[in-house]
Amino acid sequence: MLDKLTQLPEDSILGLAAACRVDPNPHKVDLTVGIYMSEAGICPVFDAVRLAQQALIEEETTKAYMPPAGDATFNTGMQRLVMGGDSPALAAGRVSSIQTPGGCGAIRIGAEVIHAAAPDARVWVSDPTWPVHIPLLGSVGLSFETYRYYDPAEHGVNFEGMVADLQQARRGDVVLLHGCCHNPCGADLSLEQWGTIADMAERQGFLPFVDIAYQGLGDGLETDAAGVRLLAERLPELIIAASCSKNMGLYRERTGAAIFVCASADNARALVSQAQVAARRIYSMPPAHGALLAGRILSDEALTANWEDELQAMCRRINGLRTSLMSKLQQHSDRDFSFIEREKGMFSFLGLTPAQALALREQHSVYMLDSSRINVAGVNGANIDYLAEAVGKVLRGEAA
Repeated sequence: MLDKLTQLPEDSILGLAAACRVDPNPHKVDLTVGIYMSEAGICPVFDAVRLAQQALIEEETTKAYMPPAGDATFNTGMQRLVMGGDSPALAAGRVSSIQTPGGCGAIRIGAEVIHAAAPDARVWVSDPTWPVHIPLLGSVGLSFETYRYYDPAEHGVNFEGMVADLQQARRGDVVLLHGCCHNPCGADLSLEQWGTIADMAERQGFLPFVDIAYQGLGDGLETDAAGVRLLAERLPELIIAASCSKNMGLYRERTGAAIFVCASADNARALVSQAQVAARRIYSMPPAHGALLAGRILSDEALTANWEDELQAMCRRINGLRTSLMSKLQQHSDRDFSFIEREKGMFSFLGLTPAQALALREQHSVYMLDSSRINVAGVNGANIDYLAEAVGKVLRGEAA
């Protein structure tokens, strides 16, 4: 039976990262996978995570299963982190959550709950969106529509096109939104534009589903969550997929939360029961380590302060890299790259063609996606000049 299966192609992002790893060029530059890299080119462990881990190792007395909804301290901490400590929905008991295996697990659990409530629901996704959104949501049987989002000519949000498309969303539909630091384009909605989306959701009756995987890496923890908090204040229902991969560096620990904002406290409890049953079908019980670390950080004043300082430093570095990269690229070409400085988070489209992206890989060992999406955090002081010079040469059509 199994011998009838054929080998599938590699993931478009992970395959390029693998090719970069075996490239012998000492000047190679990896801008593919969305992982924060330090100036030294490594994915660092937060000091707050080290401290929490040391305490956990010393105090942990069991390896028994976690509760089905996950660690209670983690869930409370994530609700407050995303919603804000003064959230009216939290105060009213209208918010519930379960711990999930990363942000991906949160998206999948959200999809399961949506399918249970409305199996014929259409999910509206932005063009472009993170490629894994479609399989995570579609694997439960949901169908898709697309709304315009990114304008490659203007290197920003095509909000007029977005609104025009979402006017077709009807009651019972779901609109998937990126909470901040849009992946893959880095172009974010303004708070005023979030208000317009809230107006449309109120009027048309669609359900927003917000993926907030990069809180703290755009303009800071509070500002980055302003859009989702506005929706939670205005709307009776909202689903949120949150992740600790980026803002705590817990990538391999697979630590996330599916958060439900509901019309009532009773409904909030019902949603957790639905989510737990869905989780039982998929992965049975949640993993422990990452959530126990994150829960400690979010519940301990000293660890929280330590973590926030580190996260703010990361955010400043990314924004500084955007300014430096913009300047360097403009030194080596006659193109306007000022949009890079305006964007938020780790990603940007450089506006190159697939052929130019291929030339960068083959001639200069600079690895980016064919769409020219780059991970800005893969840039550092050791490679930025080489990167900018290589892009300039390819734009001018010069051979390596």
